[in-house]
Amino acid sequence: MMSETGMARFIETAVLAIAGGYIFSVANLPLPWVLGALTFVLLWQGITKRKANLPSRVKNSGLIILGLYFGLYFTAETFMLLGPYIFPYLFMTVLLIGASIVISSLITNWIDVDKITSVFGSIPGGLTEMVIASESLNARSSLVVIFQTVRLLTVLFIVPAAIIFFFNAQGQAGGAMAAEEPFVFGGWQYVWFLIPVAAGLIVKNKIPAGYIIAPLAVTAVMNVSPAMLPALPEILLIAGQAAIGASLGKNISFQDLRLGGKYCFVYFGVALLLILISFGLGYLLASFTSLSLATAVLSVAPGGLIEMVLTASAVGGDPAIVSALQLIRILVIIMFVPPLLKWYFRKKQKQGEPQYI
Repeated sequence: MMSETGMARFIETAVLAIAGGYIFSVANLPLPWVLGALTFVLLWQGITKRKANLPSRVKNSGLIILGLYFGLYFTAETFMLLGPYIFPYLFMTVLLIGASIVISSLITNWIDVDKITSVFGSIPGGLTEMVIASESLNARSSLVVIFQTVRLLTVLFIVPAAIIFFFNAQGQAGGAMAAEEPFVFGGWQYVWFLIPVAAGLIVKNKIPAGYIIAPLAVTAVMNVSPAMLPALPEILLIAGQAAIGASLGKNISFQDLRLGGKYCFVYFGVALLLILISFGLGYLLASFTSLSLATAVLSVAPGGLIEMVLTASAVGGDPAIVSALQLIRILVIIMFVPPLLKWYFRKKQKQGEPQYI
């Protein structure tokens, strides 16, 4: 049970998240309910020194909701179209990962950060997974957290804004969202969603990002089956986004960013460079496949699955394809990159060589 103080802080956090999302929405800013909630909670904590309270079950509920919502984008046609894109996409993903490793390694020639810390602090992967992997190699894990936080904030605030600005300027925005049918209450059909929700709860600790991946995957499969899945109300989508945004804002502090000092600007520059490289790789992917430019760029972009899919729905990209390809990228980075980097650095340490890439 939550204490009275904890409940008061939770209500305070929820009000901040909703207010931030609403103001960002009225101002027509990108991803308003995620970035607005994040910004307001982050600033409130930094200015008032009051710790926000958002129970993990609220954040996890938000992840499940968004998993259900994204899964509804999938159709039988999506699965048939996905095949030809997988290998070109994997190639672009490997190039992006390689670029992040090379850049983060090279900059250590001019700053007082070791290569292991720099590499794990720059790779566009899960923050938690990168920190855990870096700790096993005696990296400065506190700096990995800070540099990954800088990367995350840079991507969250720049990629959606840049993509929406570009495609608005090109007159290409609004396709997916405008094409949605008006919401119709589905009655008893909502019982179907108990299956993907249960899947998320069962595998939550067994696969990376299980709370969103399992509901997304199961909903996608059910959506092409004879099961009649109803539309989800928009208020549920807003609540899920606000929960994720508030959770991100709660976990970022000014104190952590100050600890990184001048190096925060260095890794901000690294993040910007990786974003530009990802845009170039997305353009190449669109050139060599039948993917639209918006879909290709958002699939390759080093952003979070949630933010890139929501942006795809706002600029007329294919949210289902972006979901599937971003999932592939997440799984590749989380499952293969940390073990390979750990093997490489341990090999160099045993040989007594500098940690070059």
